[in-house]
Amino acid sequence: MSSTSEELAALGTWREYPRVQQPSWPDEGERAAVFDRLRAAPPLVFAGEVDVLRSRLADAARGEAFLLQGGDCAETFADSTADRIRAKIRTILQMAAVLTYGASVPVIKMGRMAGQFAKPRSSDMETRDGLTLPTYRGDAVNGFEFTPEARRPDPQRLWEMYTTSAQSLNLMRAFTSGGFADLREVHSWNQGFVRGPGYDRYEQIAREIDKAVRFMEAIGADFEALQSVEYYASHEALLLDYEEAMSRIDSRTGEIYGCSGHFLWIGERTRQLDGAHVEFVSRLRNPIGVKLGPSSTVDDALRLIDTLDPEREPGRITFISRMGAGRIRDVLPGLVEGVRDAGATPAWVTDPMHGNTITSSNGYKTRRFEDILEEVRGFFEVHRALGTVPAGLHMELTGDDVTEVLGGTGHIDEAGLERRYETLVDPRLNHQQSLELAFLVAEMLGQDVR
Repeated sequence: MSSTSEELAALGTWREYPRVQQPSWPDEGERAAVFDRLRAAPPLVFAGEVDVLRSRLADAARGEAFLLQGGDCAETFADSTADRIRAKIRTILQMAAVLTYGASVPVIKMGRMAGQFAKPRSSDMETRDGLTLPTYRGDAVNGFEFTPEARRPDPQRLWEMYTTSAQSLNLMRAFTSGGFADLREVHSWNQGFVRGPGYDRYEQIAREIDKAVRFMEAIGADFEALQSVEYYASHEALLLDYEEAMSRIDSRTGEIYGCSGHFLWIGERTRQLDGAHVEFVSRLRNPIGVKLGPSSTVDDALRLIDTLDPEREPGRITFISRMGAGRIRDVLPGLVEGVRDAGATPAWVTDPMHGNTITSSNGYKTRRFEDILEEVRGFFEVHRALGTVPAGLHMELTGDDVTEVLGGTGHIDEAGLERRYETLVDPRLNHQQSLELAFLVAEMLGQDVR
């Protein structure tokens, strides 16, 4: 893949558009030097992998597959360890096994991993005890500690984002192609997790999968396809300096690919039709996601499709709705119906996390598990009523036994949030809650995806 500055010059047009959620780098020369270093670095993902994912997402849009996308709200450099990455992959593999077995549908496995190091924030500055400093925007920009030194935006962190993402991708590829993801290891994926209702229910499915595998072995089936899985990396394309620097020209076609991740999305705060983010991703060949919140209109959706997917290419665009449990049944039907009637077929995915954030009485940013379940139920009900396809699930989750989301079979209450609340930005489902959600979605898919 090529990356000459002449071929990629057109990508810089985003700088001529209104920009939001971008850091104010204090030293332009330092930023430019890091940009040039990233431009010369090897790509993190490759065009052929991206093309395969686009075809898989086209399957999901038609109801022939289901997207399971999950991972941290915001990765940190310190937590990008082999153990934590393995735990997240195990959780997603377990959820995928539940969905595949329960609904007989292929599952596209995708992590919010190897690039999700930045987050949009509601304010540029934060004040504590009379001291005002830049807001923490994720490890790719500045540090979490509330000091002038830590909160100074540092472009060198973009290079650390690249190297940490490369290490994470190496681990992801090793875990998913080196035998760890072999379906015959379905029992081992449960080892090391806290026992509970989700654990026990999963073990029952694992026993049934084992039985099916032994039957296939007895009749001489070829198990090569079970030995590895396709696993894709995704993140929000938020920091446009980084995304531009990581874009490359495909030598086969001459087209531009964002090589920081297989799947990139733009958020509710960055999807302005006349804005820099939409302009930038419109030039990439990757499948693109767009978050749609409760203020979204049919006109918004159709204009985004016209800009990002003018050829109406299957698998090109994914709409990720994030309405909130109390709004989804009111807002989503009009959007889906309007898009359907216009002849467009994006993949519709639900993000039941971001519309359901609350603050507990003891001061923790959290979510109620029941609200998350209710938004998922509403998502499936809307598509069932309209005869359209519920194509996927977009989750903030971790493979660790944290206590950040209220409820679930572990009955986490507000006092329980104090036991193991580790996220620096948004609360995540723990392993038990993730499995519990997978069982609910499998039941719904069993009815709706055929």
